[in-house]
Amino acid sequence: MSKINSKKDISIVVADDHPLLLNGLVHELHSHNYTHVHKATNGKNALKLILSIEPNIAMLDIHMPELNGFEVIEQARKKGCKTNFIILSFHKQSEYLEKAKSLNINGYLLKEDDFEEIEKCINSIENNVFYLSKSLDTSQNENLPNDLILVEKLTTSEKKILKLVTKQFSNAEISDYLSISVRTVEKHRSNIIQKLELVGGTNSLTNWALTNKNSIDLL
Repeated sequence: MSKINSKKDISIVVADDHPLLLNGLVHELHSHNYTHVHKATNGKNALKLILSIEPNIAMLDIHMPELNGFEVIEQARKKGCKTNFIILSFHKQSEYLEKAKSLNINGYLLKEDDFEEIEKCINSIENNVFYLSKSLDTSQNENLPNDLILVEKLTTSEKKILKLVTKQFSNAEISDYLSISVRTVEKHRSNIIQKLELVGGTNSLTNWALTNKNSIDLL
């Protein structure tokens, strides 16, 4: 974001499907002299608004109807949007933070943060510095479990199969769902097991996938 001389020069989109939280944050922004504030109550409208006005900042909840916050960011980035994105969430788990970081977001805040924390985040973004909520245990989030880091080695096709494994699809069902041969599914599963450094054969992949389902759903 280019250097901004006044809060009145900053355009902001806030998206959240909880009216009280959304209206409360918009009111706080207005009361702190941020005058160009727009709001959306679902991901689809948020994306449309962001692409239309390309605000300096978009503050997004993760869980919204139509499109979630991560999907909004992904689609906006694909369109070449230069907006700076802040995730504003209840989630403190490392997998959510790492998913957000993988999308090159500019800030991650918690809904429990006070407005002073939000302004610190905005100021950091103005200076091209990523901002992480002080409410988070940063020492915990700096180091992902090794097996989740290994997931990043997987190809797009392998990640699709891994997601279906969490739904306990058989090889034949995966084959039908993705319109590929069973042999191709087996090859992919073998590659996934190798990349994740699992031992114990096919069942080890199923067990691992079910254990880490929440993280895999974010891929």
